[in-house]
Amino acid sequence: MSSPAFPMSRLEFVCLIAMMFATIAFSIDAMLPALPEIAGELSPELAHRAPLILTAFVLGMGIGTFVAGPLSDAFGRRRIIFIGAALYCAAAFVAWSSASLEVMLIARIVQGLGASGPRIVSVAIVRDLYAGREMARIVSIVMLIFTLIPAIAPLLGSFIIAGFGWRGIFLAFILFSLLSILWMGARLPETLAPENRRPLRLSLIWAALTEIFTHRTVRLSILVQSLAMAMLFSMLMLVQPVYYEVYDRAESFPYWFGVVALMAGTASIVNALLVVRYGMRRLVTITLGLQIILSCLMLVFGLGALPEPFGFAAFVVFQTCLFFQAGLTLGNLNAIAMEPMGHIAGMAASVVSAVSTVLAAALASPVGLLFNGTITPLLLAILTMAAAGFLMMLYMGRIERQMTEG
Repeated sequence: MSSPAFPMSRLEFVCLIAMMFATIAFSIDAMLPALPEIAGELSPELAHRAPLILTAFVLGMGIGTFVAGPLSDAFGRRRIIFIGAALYCAAAFVAWSSASLEVMLIARIVQGLGASGPRIVSVAIVRDLYAGREMARIVSIVMLIFTLIPAIAPLLGSFIIAGFGWRGIFLAFILFSLLSILWMGARLPETLAPENRRPLRLSLIWAALTEIFTHRTVRLSILVQSLAMAMLFSMLMLVQPVYYEVYDRAESFPYWFGVVALMAGTASIVNALLVVRYGMRRLVTITLGLQIILSCLMLVFGLGALPEPFGFAAFVVFQTCLFFQAGLTLGNLNAIAMEPMGHIAGMAASVVSAVSTVLAAALASPVGLLFNGTITPLLLAILTMAAAGFLMMLYMGRIERQMTEG
């Protein structure tokens, strides 16, 4: 890659793409330690609404995901990334200066909208420059680096809060985005030549949407992916109040979260080893079945309410398994949805990601409002969503058998 026309080495390119990927994780996980202070200052009478700050960002990201990819195909990669970063920084500034939770939530939606630019278009940049196994290798390395961000983001957030207060988190978001954009602007040239760009045509977009949502397997995989993401978002929304109020682990929360995230990060390695043997659909089905069993055990035997430290240990195991589940389901479900859509891969990737993210945010938001000082609402929500996803995967298997027999 390194040449006068493309000055970046492969290592520098991977690090830059990983940094753009990390915008999403940093914008969500670094907020976790700030939720109590934000709730106390902006919404003291309705403190349980503070976790909506997380799903508001996810909602904006989902909407932005739908348009960022097609826009970059039409107008070029760099332009859309710059526009997205500008929107992200402006919204972060509004959130920094907000005096009410309502303004904060609107700013977070817009911030998520802006963050979708660097996150989604960076994938397209990798595809512009690489293909096949080499592309898979680059993405794998990027994801390995990306795994470290959720592990350290809450700890970084707690350090920033200690030094600058919760509003300093949003200044850190602006700084992080500016660094990545300045790096990209100085070192990464446009990767989509003008002759390879595709104009936006509503007729083609509508035709692609119709094909995606009339394919039963694709439709089911999007729904199950939404449920799997909603389980993850529900945990992220409630993990901070659970650690703080249920188990009195406020000071050690960032460290526990980091350990759990690192352990769950190995799921991608386990998935690579198991998916060849069991297949994507079967592996997702088995994983959701195990999540149902674990959730039932936590509920029926009240494992999370055991005396200290056993109740806390049970919850940490449950949290780790849920994060691990995401690594065994989300990628496989996305691959299942994309497999029949190779001829419209770009549009399909945007639609699948956007719809599943928006649905997940819509499903997880009410869960965050149900917190009552126990983990029971979280367990019930995760059990319900895992059961629904499991039944859908069984139905997907039935469809595949009918197609094979037919």
